[in-house]
Amino acid sequence: MNPMNRRRFMQLAGLGALGATGMTALAGCGGGGSGGNAVRFAWWGDTVRQQKYTEALELFAQQNPGIEVRPEFADYDAFQERITVQTAGRDVPDVFWIPSPQVMSYQDAGLYRRLDDIGSLDLSAFSPEQVESYKIDGELNTLPRSVLTAAVRYNQTFLDEAGAQLPAADAQSWTWDGLSEFLIDYSRNAPEGRKAIHYNAQTDLCFEAWLRQHGQDLWTADGRMGFDTAALASWFEWWEVLRRAGAATNLSEQEGAQPEWPVVGDKVLMTFGNSNHIADEAPMFPDYEFGLRPMPVLPDAAPGHRFAYLSRIAVYSGIDDDAVDAAGRLVHFTINDPALLPIVGLSVGAPANPQVLQAAYGVANADEKKMLEVVELEMAEAQKPRHEAPAGSGTWRTIMTRGVEEVALERASVSDAAARVIADIDRELGQAS
Repeated sequence: MNPMNRRRFMQLAGLGALGATGMTALAGCGGGGSGGNAVRFAWWGDTVRQQKYTEALELFAQQNPGIEVRPEFADYDAFQERITVQTAGRDVPDVFWIPSPQVMSYQDAGLYRRLDDIGSLDLSAFSPEQVESYKIDGELNTLPRSVLTAAVRYNQTFLDEAGAQLPAADAQSWTWDGLSEFLIDYSRNAPEGRKAIHYNAQTDLCFEAWLRQHGQDLWTADGRMGFDTAALASWFEWWEVLRRAGAATNLSEQEGAQPEWPVVGDKVLMTFGNSNHIADEAPMFPDYEFGLRPMPVLPDAAPGHRFAYLSRIAVYSGIDDDAVDAAGRLVHFTINDPALLPIVGLSVGAPANPQVLQAAYGVANADEKKMLEVVELEMAEAQKPRHEAPAGSGTWRTIMTRGVEEVALERASVSDAAARVIADIDRELGQAS
């Protein structure tokens, strides 16, 4: 890794002041890579995911005798902290998942190895256009392991109890205004203690859907904010209309701006979020039936507004040469082998491999099939390019949540809060450049 890139990554990650003693200790961990047929593999999740992927690695070992996989597992936040420390010590795992805020930070730090020269990694299931779209700065150095989209999840059981129906799923009916009117109307006759939707204005993929429909972007190709104060204020205002009408939970009712699903799951008809969340969250309330739809759409939505988020996997640039073949086989297994699906399930999203995506229907449960269908609907539409979060933007979600809290708690006007969020994110990006 280029020393300057590594130093800049440390600054972006908040470890720029790591002392000489700490650096010496980290450097003693080694130069990265396991060597030979041993491969270090890092991913994140809860203990259930850890158990499932550990079982999947046993299948990989059966298929690839002689290759030892050394798992490195942590929850999401701890995973990012550990990669940062490992980067300082040049001791990054050979194969690793990439957290969404860190795609370009890791690129900037030089963590990725090119993938299109690894003979054991088969890319034939992906079209040339898909492969081209996966490249970062013109190089194929990461691949998508799963696909997520923004989605609306609703409680069909609650709808049936109320004798209500969502607006039709056609372009004329499934609009932002139409949904808002429906939610306000539902809340007027909702059972005591239930609201139409929980206040979820900080959810990033859904906010991005709003922006793209308005002809803006979350991020630009040159690593800047792609949206303005007016677009953010209009998003805040959409939520405020619902809160003021009593259709959305307030922050006290949902225990903060980022509530856990067990807290709100039986209190609301609807939530916004990632398409894959239904796989883990629907089973928390087994007495209810849940449905899933794409996001509502503006009548004059900008062309190409549809999009999907690609959850990526990479091989470390510092991997030992004699471990590259084994690492390629492991990446191949995680993105191309349908035998993985019955073991790990679909909580990480729809498979990015088109062939594996179709095979997933054969093992998916009812909720997972809804997720697969929504992803396919989104992916079938024309999509303009989407740009990853730039290096140094890692805390933008915290800034966004702070703005949501200011608005929802009436500590600031919609316009003032939006302007402050824009200024704070811009300041963060300026410090990183």
